[in-house]
Amino acid sequence: MRLDVVLRVVTKLLLPFILVFGLYVQFHGEVGPGGGFQAGVIVAACIILYAIMFGLDRAMRVLSVKAVEKMISLGVLLYLGTGVAGMLMGGEFLNYSVLEHDPVAGQHLGITLIELGVLITVAGTMVAIFYAFAGRGR
Repeated sequence: MRLDVVLRVVTKLLLPFILVFGLYVQFHGEVGPGGGFQAGVIVAACIILYAIMFGLDRAMRVLSVKAVEKMISLGVLLYLGTGVAGMLMGGEFLNYSVLEHDPVAGQHLGITLIELGVLITVAGTMVAIFYAFAGRGR
């Protein structure tokens, strides 16, 4: 029982740092290795670690199945919405330069929105897959 307590305390201490690292990978992705996919997997790993250490029921109270399903849809809509916004502003699909008056700022905004959509979708999908497998046989 003592080992279990130590693992839970260490997990509680690590979870915020894992989330911050996921955000670092997300927002550093446009100028270095990383981006939405990697950050989404890191954020999902944080939720999965929580579920392993504290139980699936407790993890589902923190992030419900409905919330995970909404994350998947929201991420895809954000990705598509960014592309369609570029088209509505006179550019091509996923042409970010028309999103702002300055083309460079538009590129930066567009990449940030796209990568955020990827993060949300990947994190939601990975957690949904984990919930599906972990919940089997219940």
